[in-house]
Amino acid sequence: MSKIDYIDTYRDQAIREMHSSGVPASITLAQGMLESDYGNSPLAKYARNHFGIKCHKGWEGPTFIQDDDEKNECFRKYYSVYDSYRDHSEFLRTRDRYAELFNLKTADYKGWARGLKKAGYATNPKYPDLLIKIIEENDLAKYDRSKKLPDQVPVEKVKPEPEMTTKPNALAVRTIKVSDNNIKYVIANTGDTPEAIADRHDMGRWQIIKYNDLNKNTRIVPGEIIYLQPKRRNARKTYHTVQAGETVWHVSQRFGVKIKRLIKINDLTKDGTLNAGQKVKLREVGKMAKLFAGS
Repeated sequence: MSKIDYIDTYRDQAIREMHSSGVPASITLAQGMLESDYGNSPLAKYARNHFGIKCHKGWEGPTFIQDDDEKNECFRKYYSVYDSYRDHSEFLRTRDRYAELFNLKTADYKGWARGLKKAGYATNPKYPDLLIKIIEENDLAKYDRSKKLPDQVPVEKVKPEPEMTTKPNALAVRTIKVSDNNIKYVIANTGDTPEAIADRHDMGRWQIIKYNDLNKNTRIVPGEIIYLQPKRRNARKTYHTVQAGETVWHVSQRFGVKIKRLIKINDLTKDGTLNAGQKVKLREVGKMAKLFAGS
């Protein structure tokens, strides 16, 4: 993958992460480019880890072993590159040593680059300079000024209201949102499990697993959409162009459409394999639309 390919593929995700976490899109992209060698390193190829994040205490997901500062070090392995991007944001946002960075302005990419090195993200003394060079050579700072989210659904249709929980050790407030095609959902937080989400919403664990096409041992990643109702047969949007690393599950979660339905209307194989650039139908094209399309 080239520099241009990397930026074109992941810039939208970096912007989404900036809006949800506060990490500048330029920093996220530059770190991803540097740490993953533009998606070409073994860690990026085989573990889909684009930020060099090691296992650290508490990591219960898949792992990838390779030599780094020491021999046979443990790195996090992800199901998709997008999970890596989400976890990178969460990694910075939830660790005290990076807290001061979030007092900086989003546009201050130089401050962020120096702050990451100071907080111990990398051991290379030239790390800030390398990030700044990548940002300036590729004009990545323009993405920090992006006020509009890239195409992303579900979108919030109604004003969210706080959901109070009666459990004293739980978070006091949870926000229920409504997707573009009228499905209630929440955004997963650190430590969330199907059981925890079900308990907060007076639901059964089986419902969370079924509605979100999860396996019993699936680890929920912070920032993921978790539906509280069954997904629909159709989305409001007609098509979606698949991005690198996306699976049919990611498309299903993003647009609130049942996996079996996506497989059927797109004539996919049973495993739902997708390729970057592929155009996926999110709803059945009406008979009249088909008629005119064929004329």
